[in-house]
Amino acid sequence: MVPLAEARDSGAATWTATRREAYAIDQGAPNSLIAVSGSSNRSKADKDPADWLPVPADRCKYAADRVADKLRWNLTADAGERNALTRLAETCPPTTVTYEQVP
Repeated sequence: MVPLAEARDSGAATWTATRREAYAIDQGAPNSLIAVSGSSNRSKADKDPADWLPVPADRCKYAADRVADKLRWNLTADAGERNALTRLAETCPPTTVTYEQVP
């Protein structure tokens, strides 16, 4: 859910190569890897929610999944990302974000 470049900027730059690989192929959470079209993937690139959002029907799930992925891997969010996710969450129904922390 969080692109590799964004993960690097959010704390993964200090990880070991083994941990970065585990992140890149994470199949331990249903929201970690989502299949999308090539054009959608290119549109999103490594942008965070301050610069890119999916179609309106998918935004609430996207926000919850992104937060879960950041929490799961103990990644940070900069002010722009936090503000964008907060604004987005205010438009979504109450949601519980669940995740399993990666050691």
